[in-house]
Amino acid sequence: MERLTQAVLGGAVAVALAACSQHHAFVPYNGYKMAPYTLGGKRFVPMGIDAALQYDQCGVASHYEADGDRGAIGQRLYRDQMYAAHRTLPLPCVVRITNLANGRSAVARVADRGPFIPGRLIDVSSLVAKRLGFHGKGLENVRVQVLSVGDGPYRRTAQDTTPQ
Repeated sequence: MERLTQAVLGGAVAVALAACSQHHAFVPYNGYKMAPYTLGGKRFVPMGIDAALQYDQCGVASHYEADGDRGAIGQRLYRDQMYAAHRTLPLPCVVRITNLANGRSAVARVADRGPFIPGRLIDVSSLVAKRLGFHGKGLENVRVQVLSVGDGPYRRTAQDTTPQ
């Protein structure tokens, strides 16, 4: 009986630990969020899909944590996700972010707005910053390239806009 109790308790602990470390998947978003918005008296106008699919810019990245908070498209963002925030890219979109100091790159889903600090190009989750190797520094020079815009039937890639 004692072994049975230990086995049951051990199984319960394993299930509880697995639940604590579960991965939070992104929920597909229907359409694109491209509406202009105003923050702090400044108006931001997101770029169109075709312009976004050609997006390739260098600038400063910072990292932030939105554990459980909702991003700009209403999806919850968790610390175990590869997400980012950008002021004018259509949401959602997927970007490749490359650390210009060490060459490391990571792919992240842009599902939030920001950064709203002058001189910054993109905010990334702490997980992305760790993968890029700048979590301890806080800021890093990066290259941001859009890989796709939208989810499911709305998803478009740069290849979709290449002339035949």
